[in-house]
Amino acid sequence: MGNFVFILPDIGEGVVEGEIVQWHVSVGDSVAEDDPIVDVMTDKATVTIPSPVSGIVDSLSGGVGDMIAVGSTLLEINSEGSEIQVPIENESDKIELESGDSSDSAGITTSGLTGKDEPREYHKPEKVIPKKEPVPSAPVKNPSSRILASPAVRKRARESDVSLSEVRGSGPAGRIRHADLDAYIAAGGAVSGAPPISYSTKRTEVTQVKVVGLRRKIAEQMALSKTRIPHFSYFEEVDITALESLRGILNTSRDDSQPKLTYLPFIMLALSKIMPEHPECNAHYDDGAGVVNRHGAINLGIATQTERGLYVPVVKNVETLDIWRAASEMQRVSGAARDGSASLDELSGSTFTITSLGREGGLGATPIINHPEVSILGVHKAREMPVVRNGQIVVRRIMNLSSAFDHRVVDGADGASLIQHLRRMLENPALIFM
Repeated sequence: MGNFVFILPDIGEGVVEGEIVQWHVSVGDSVAEDDPIVDVMTDKATVTIPSPVSGIVDSLSGGVGDMIAVGSTLLEINSEGSEIQVPIENESDKIELESGDSSDSAGITTSGLTGKDEPREYHKPEKVIPKKEPVPSAPVKNPSSRILASPAVRKRARESDVSLSEVRGSGPAGRIRHADLDAYIAAGGAVSGAPPISYSTKRTEVTQVKVVGLRRKIAEQMALSKTRIPHFSYFEEVDITALESLRGILNTSRDDSQPKLTYLPFIMLALSKIMPEHPECNAHYDDGAGVVNRHGAINLGIATQTERGLYVPVVKNVETLDIWRAASEMQRVSGAARDGSASLDELSGSTFTITSLGREGGLGATPIINHPEVSILGVHKAREMPVVRNGQIVVRRIMNLSSAFDHRVVDGADGASLIQHLRRMLENPALIFM
């Protein structure tokens, strides 16, 4: 058996350290060459690093959330027949890899992210003990030397030939109630995994969830936005009855190559039409340099919830797209974010962000601006409501919009003007295509 010491390779693009976000192996596991061993997040991407050799995992360096420098030991593998030895102290023997957005010659796969990583102290490597499979436990007796129960419960237990020491109490301080005795008898004398529901039982458990990886980056980005940007919010409701009619016509007449239209592609095109008249809202604010960069391109970030957290893939140059291409591109980049295949380019470069909770959209929200942008639009669920038109109560389809702006560079009147212009476009959807 040979001892193979594997170090964190140079991933390229100036990356000097990464955060361990998930181990795929434990000490004692057998691994084959090219099996995934660890996910490392840098300020550029999340990287899945494969095993360079086959063997048995002897030790792991660092736990989830720890920062590890390029050239530092990741793990040691007992590899039979391996002639490759990488000394721990010799950083000149770093494994060199070709960098890339999605893959490289060593089989490392990446998925792009936004945001910057702050260096953190590297903790001393700790040995990871393999988890053992839980085994069925024997019935748990009441640990108290004094069994708490009312005389009536004790009498029922004696009559039913039940030892109260075998019954788990759900009352205060473990007091055994009639419901506990009933549950024990109904289970044939078995101790259930959980006591009967009791509204008088205090819940004292605390579950710790370490904030690492993408969740940590989201936390950092949100804190940056809220602490550095003075937000002001603006709300409006829009009558989209005519838009819903147009959407229905287009969806029934589309061919197989065209995606089904939601409201978002119409909103995207409407924004691309009106944004040249509101350039202060399609911008980035470099507060360090004291410069507002107003963009001509309409690059719309689409906030997308995934199993790994919130991503903001970007539809570039919406001003060049028709309704079908806008819908297709939105679906493509959102799908890539959900399945983890989005590139760094697809997750960066937005000039204005749209966030929508779809059917969970509620009535209003206070969306947080995607720094360094200066504006964000929240889209809420459309619903039928009674409204007054020409003195008559009629049923119309209404959608609420929530928006937020950076008050340092966008005045309240300017933000309101953008949303009112958008409302006119959506209530008269023919204007979107003129």
